[in-house]
Amino acid sequence: MGSSISVNRDRFATEVIQKSYEKPVLVDFFATWCGPCQMLKPMLEKLVQEYDFVLAKVDIDQNPDLAHEYGVEGVPDVRIVLDGQVNQGFVGVLPEPQLRELLAQLNLKSALDESLEALYKEAAMGQVEQAQARLEALLKQYPGDRKLTLEAANFYLEAGQLETAETLLSSIPDQDKAHFPHVKTLRALIGFKRMVNQPRGDSDLDRQFQQAVQQILEENYEAGLQQLLDIVSRDRRFQNDGARKAMLAVFDILGDDHPLTRDYRKRLTMLLY
Repeated sequence: MGSSISVNRDRFATEVIQKSYEKPVLVDFFATWCGPCQMLKPMLEKLVQEYDFVLAKVDIDQNPDLAHEYGVEGVPDVRIVLDGQVNQGFVGVLPEPQLRELLAQLNLKSALDESLEALYKEAAMGQVEQAQARLEALLKQYPGDRKLTLEAANFYLEAGQLETAETLLSSIPDQDKAHFPHVKTLRALIGFKRMVNQPRGDSDLDRQFQQAVQQILEENYEAGLQQLLDIVSRDRRFQNDGARKAMLAVFDILGDDHPLTRDYRKRLTMLLY
């Protein structure tokens, strides 16, 4: 979607400054002898194929005057040029997820982002089969893209295709610290979807448990947690310790730092021990 060019002093004004009035320009000050520069280069080249920006590459050994003018002291040094203004970006190598966050802050969307937006619009309009076909095409086009995998798992979860969602989630390893918290959240939601579809018993605890699960799926987490905690206090053995396990799943959905997680984890611990 974007373009990648090599820039020197003669081209800097037209290809960087003037161009920045049309779209963001990322200026990559680099050196051929710089190891980190060679690590960053393929990531930037990959992203410029997905996002609509200009990647302007400046070899500091060939253009020492430009490097001096903009105060480049170490490479790689990436500057962001918007509306004719050269702004600080970052020095060194950023992981690809952080590079994507930087581009998102510039209000840039990748081709994949735009396709996902179109997919969600189709689904919202009731064109579920068309949206699913688009999603399957994207999964083939971007194999191994974990953000897409998570989006697809969520789509199938909402569509009630729980086995498909679980299969997609199984492709993301536990060691993936960037994405695995989201995996845990979706797995917990799959579990609650299954619970609410299970045959209901006739006891008061069965009805209370189903009510708690429904509240959680409706994102009324505090009411659901209170119901589950009450079940644990009344019968720890109910559904093979199901109420306590369900509370732990809610904690996965909310995250360790959420106030409800901290509050109800403490209450659960005090009740059990």
